[in-house]
Amino acid sequence: MGDQRSLPVPDGLEGERIDAALARMFGFSRTRAAELIASGDVLVDGAVPAKSDRVRAGAWLDVTIPPPPTAPAPVAEPVPGMTILYEDDDIVVVSKPVGVAAHPAVGWTGPTVIGGLLGAGHRVSTSGAAERQGIVHRLDANTTGVMVVAKSELAYSHLKRAFRERTVDKRYHALVQGHMDPLRGTIDAPIDRHPSGDGRFAVVAGGKDSVTHYDTIEAFRAASLLDIKLETGRTHQIRVHMAALRHPCVGDLLYGADPTLAARLGVSRQWLHAVSLSFEHPATGEWMTFTSDYPADLAGALEILANEG
Repeated sequence: MGDQRSLPVPDGLEGERIDAALARMFGFSRTRAAELIASGDVLVDGAVPAKSDRVRAGAWLDVTIPPPPTAPAPVAEPVPGMTILYEDDDIVVVSKPVGVAAHPAVGWTGPTVIGGLLGAGHRVSTSGAAERQGIVHRLDANTTGVMVVAKSELAYSHLKRAFRERTVDKRYHALVQGHMDPLRGTIDAPIDRHPSGDGRFAVVAGGKDSVTHYDTIEAFRAASLLDIKLETGRTHQIRVHMAALRHPCVGDLLYGADPTLAARLGVSRQWLHAVSLSFEHPATGEWMTFTSDYPADLAGALEILANEG
C-alpha cells in the first residue's frame, strides 16, 4: 500500500497542466508526476487524467505514491579485476575496477564490491542495511580506485563516523576538458538532484554543502590532469563540480563531455580514479594510506595526450 495524499487545487494553479500542478503541490519533479499519472496513481475528482489536462481551482487531487522499490540482496560471486590492497580482522581495502557498484541498488544488475568480497570468502560487518553491510563509502560504478570496507562492527561505526566528520583524506585524479583557471582552487557550490529528475545531480541553490579542492598536475593541449581532494562526499560531486565550471571529466557524457575527444582517447566512461585513501585504523589508531594505480584505459588516454606534445 502506498502513501495516500489528497488536496484541492489552489486558486493560483488554475489552468496549469496536471503534471505541473502535481509537481508544485506535492514537491515531485515533472517527470515523477508524469510517471504517477501514467500508472493511474492520480485521480482528479475521481477520474484518471491525461498528463496534458489542465486543472481547475478547487478540483480534488487524490495521489497514491507507491512505496520505494527495495534493493536486491548482494550476489556472492567473484569480481574479476578487483584486487585486495590490504586486509586484517577489521577492514579490507580494495582497488575497485570499472563497471562495479559498491553495493546492490534498485536498477543495478551488475557486479558489486560487497558481492565480490562475499564471493571470495571475505567476512564483512553486519552493520548497515542488508544490501550494503560493511559499506562505509561509495564510488560510482564507472569510477575506479581505492575503497575500504568494514569487516568488524567496531570498524563500521568508526569509519562511518570518520567519513561523516570528514577526517578521512580522499584523493582523486580526474582528466578534465580544457584548462582550469585558476590552475589551483576550491569549488564551494551546493549540490542536489537535477531539477529534470533524470538521475543527474547539479549545482542547485539550497542544495547540500559541497566543497572540492583541485590542483592541476599536468596540462595537455585538450585536457588537464587534476589532483582533487574532497572535503564533502556528495553523489557525483567531482563530476558535477567540473561540469558546472564547463570542464567536465573526459568521457563523462552524462555531464556534457565531448564524445569526439573521449573516442579519440579511447575512453568510454568518465576519466576519474580514486588514487588514494587515508584514514585512522579503527582498532589501532594508526594512520594508514592506500593507493591504486591507473587502470589501462585511463593510463592509455594520458599516453595519447602526452604523445601529442
